[in-house]
Formats: sequence, C-alpha cells, structure tokens
Amino acid sequence: MTLENFLTVTDHNRDVSGMKYVYPVVSRRAGGVSIGINLNINNACNWRCVYCQVPNLIRGTPPPIELEVLARELRSFLTYALHGDFMERYVAEGDRHLKDVAFSGNGEPTSAKEFPEVLMLVEKVLREFGLLGDLNGERHVNPIKVRLITNGSLMDKQTVLDSISHLAQCNGEVWFKLDAGTKEGIARINDVNINPQSHIERLKHCAEICPTFIQTCMFAMDGEPPQEDDIAAYLALISQVKSVVQGVHLYGLARPSYQAEAPRLSRLSSEWLETVAQRIRALGLTVFVSP
Repeated sequence: MTLENFLTVTDHNRDVSGMKYVYPVVSRRAGGVSIGINLNINNACNWRCVYCQVPNLIRGTPPPIELEVLARELRSFLTYALHGDFMERYVAEGDRHLKDVAFSGNGEPTSAKEFPEVLMLVEKVLREFGLLGDLNGERHVNPIKVRLITNGSLMDKQTVLDSISHLAQCNGEVWFKLDAGTKEGIARINDVNINPQSHIERLKHCAEICPTFIQTCMFAMDGEPPQEDDIAAYLALISQVKSVVQGVHLYGLARPSYQAEAPRLSRLSSEWLETVAQRIRALGLTVFVSP
C-alpha cells in the first residue's frame, strides 16, 4: 500500500472496511485512528448543516439497526486493527494509534431508537478486547474513548439522557454541536428552527452527566467570515456553560460539502480561527483548533 492510498484527515472513505455500520477514519480532532459507527446508513438526519459531507442527505431517522451485524462487524474490525495489518496498509506511521470508537456517521446517532442497545453492545465488545479498562482482571494501560458526536437536538429526551449517563461509565465523551449563537445563525448554518437558549439548556443537561466538549465549525460564506455580531452572540451563549463543559473543539472545513450551498463555502485561515479561539479562552475555556 503506497502513501497515496493511506486514509487522511481529508479522506474519510467509509468503503475501506466494506462493512455496513463500521468504518475507520484518521481523525484530526481525535489525533489518530477513529473507528466510526454509522447508524444512519440511509443518509437521514434531523438537521441539514450546510457544510455536511454526506451525499444525498435527507431529513429523517435511521432504519432499524441490525444489532447482530453491528456486533460482528465491530469484533471483526477490532481484530483487524489490533492484530492484523490494517494500520500498515491504510494509515501513515504517525497516525497509527487507535484513539476511539465514535458514534458519528451520516446522521444524528441518537435518533436511532436502538441507540441504548447499541451502546450496551459496543461496551460489551470493547470490554471483550480489554479496551475500556480491564481484561481478565488486568488493567488496560490506555483505555480508549467512546465518543458521541451529536447535534444535541434530542438531549431533552430522558431515554437519550439515560444513554449519556451510561456513556459516562464507558470512558465516554460527547462532542456537542453548537455553531452559532442566534436563531438566525443556527437556521443559516444548520437549517433548523431552534431557540439558542433551549439548545444551551440541552447542552447543560448533557455536560452535567458526561464529559462534554462543544464542537463548532466556522467557515466563510460568500467570501465573508462570521460577522462580529455573530461571534459576540456565540461567545455570550457558550459563556453560560463554561463551568460544566470540558472545552471547545473549534474547526474549519477539511473536506468539501455535499450540500447545495457548497460553492458558497470556503475555509478560514488558521490565524482567523486562532483569533476566535483566544476570545473563547478569555472566557476561561480550553480550546482545540483544527483549521
């Protein structure tokens, strides 16, 4: 396998595994190999973010999850990644670290009605491999993270919050989407009609029961970066949760959008993002920047 065939942060080809639910990526934010779990195999989501890299995205929820298939795929891929030649074939040397199992994929993971059962299944398999702490009574040196990458829209449902509490017991972590501080900004970026204050309350509920990072994507639209009023509203909103969240993942566009707005979007410079990051840090929050 030559270098040009390696997975990279700009190539999240989900066909490498040939599996239905499980796929590997090299994640710039996780800092290595992330095993993704895609529950939304029909490309359905309850949001439609303008920067979304999912082709043929539709509104909706995922079809029923085949739990036995998912379990078989996860066991098979973990065996391949840990004991086979997957890393050598597909991952550049500096990225050959298994960092997490992440619920992400092609839509909102918590919209799957089987999400609680899926989480229990993933925990069981990871414990079989000794990846969450102990194997046959022996402590694992570096337990991996189980991450939920979510838009947070369903964090007011008790069944979802119960799963978040369970996630916390699995070395879990939530990356909670918050891209704007105003109703108009959220509508423009995420194509949903929600109240920012209601969303920050959902974020609070989540962060109180499981370690949670805010994840924010910033980009230029029609050549213009977010305006000062937008940035100020965003900072005011996240300041309400600075005591309960772990920090902020501030990132830019790494891969092309598949949405109709794609021609209007462009990357912001590292310097521009770092300037915003400094303003977030001034609030007392830790910030990780991924241009």
